[in-house]
Amino acid sequence: MDPVAAKYIGAGIACIGMGGAGVGVGTIFGHYLAAALRNPSAAAGQFGNLIFGFAVTEALGIFSLAIAFLLLYGV
Repeated sequence: MDPVAAKYIGAGIACIGMGGAGVGVGTIFGHYLAAALRNPSAAAGQFGNLIFGFAVTEALGIFSLAIAFLLLYGV
């Protein structure tokens, strides 16, 4: 296999993590919204957990993007 083609295939596979991060962020906010509608008085107390979950999930997507860029331009 051509090394350039392998590099592009590897970068594409690394980008799957960004799709997973998008699904994860949607799930986190959807569940928070469902819980806030069910118990509005507890929603403010869970906002910090929401932001932490969002940050961790989004960081994983950014890491996969960084790996894809390293494969494309770094190696």
